[in-house]
Amino acid sequence: MADAPSDLRPTSVYRVDVPLRWSDMDAYGHVNNVEYLRLLEEARVEAFRAWFGEHDPVLGRAVLVARSEIDYLRPLEFRHAPVAVDMWVSRLAGASYDLGYVVRDPEGVGDQVYARAESTMVMYDFADARPRRMTPEQRETLGRYLGDPVGLRRRR
Repeated sequence: MADAPSDLRPTSVYRVDVPLRWSDMDAYGHVNNVEYLRLLEEARVEAFRAWFGEHDPVLGRAVLVARSEIDYLRPLEFRHAPVAVDMWVSRLAGASYDLGYVVRDPEGVGDQVYARAESTMVMYDFADARPRRMTPEQRETLGRYLGDPVGLRRRR
């Protein structure tokens, strides 16, 4: 399947190379679809550390994944080379934001795109057990990575 125009990297993309694990494979010899959520999570944690610093105010004050949607485009077979996860903010609201992702080959390994995904993240106050608005500093940081929504199949 050819890459859709939405696979173009936004200028604000953040890339994380995520290693594959032998245990990621399923009985068919490729990375199991459930493991893609782990790949996205690992990329997200690394990005938040880079975006917000070691003492991450987003993770430290609580952020929850409210929704994830993935279009699986081609099988990803186990290999020793990592996969690259390109990530950006595709929507920014008062207490939530969406993260867009493209899972692809890293530079120098190939040019395949394996999946496109999007997650809705909600800022959350555990003490009050409810969503909370993000701070102006968090909004400013996330705004630096603002790009287009992901071209998921159901949206085309």
